[in-house]
Amino acid sequence: MRVLGIDPGLRHMGWGVISVDGPRLAHVANGVCRSDGDDLAARLLSLHIQLTEVIETHRPDAAAVEQTFVNKDGAGTLKLGQARGIAMLVPAQAGIAIGEYAPNAVKKAVVGVGHAEKHQIAHMVKLQLPGVQIAGADAADALAIAICHSFHLQSSGTLAAALARAGA
Repeated sequence: MRVLGIDPGLRHMGWGVISVDGPRLAHVANGVCRSDGDDLAARLLSLHIQLTEVIETHRPDAAAVEQTFVNKDGAGTLKLGQARGIAMLVPAQAGIAIGEYAPNAVKKAVVGVGHAEKHQIAHMVKLQLPGVQIAGADAADALAIAICHSFHLQSSGTLAAALARAGA
């Protein structure tokens, strides 16, 4: 199974694709979509086009997006929410189920603590995906989101299988 992680952002939207085979994780690809355009609509469209190309190229089976946190800058939060909408729309258009995770949940799943620093996340991603060349901090976060989602999918699949065996 392939899992796409997306770190939404209006200027830089990180993405990462991993392959999951039981407990084994492997890096497939990662990168950053950079918005282009003179106004908000054009920038959102450019993100949509780039993320659509990522999905068409790497054909993920599942996707996950980081949840938005509200900060003091309401306008900035709103714009991030619009970019997050693109991050959720594109996989949904491709028929891909989408998981959502709070930033602290992703950090806890990948690093072991909910308040990890960016460099700690990148370090743990490199440990879990040996040989990966990370395209930047946003791509590292996206790979972490994909890893977090793969853990969630594995645990829910294990639970469902155990419940099915118990009922049989």
